Amino acid sequence: MSEQETRDLRDDILEGLDLSFVKLISEKKKSNSELAFAQDGEVVKVKAVEI
Repeated sequence: MSEQETRDLRDDILEGLDLSFVKLISEKKKSNSELAFAQDGEVVKVKAVEI
């Protein structure tokens, strides 16, 4: 795989991850749910409507 193909693949993967995160936020907002994130080694829960 060439360097350009590797970059293109990486960009496609990152774009897909961004899209899936947006969809996750949207679904969590509909159900008024929380999301859990790791911050400084601790788990932090955030309401989806706050994002």
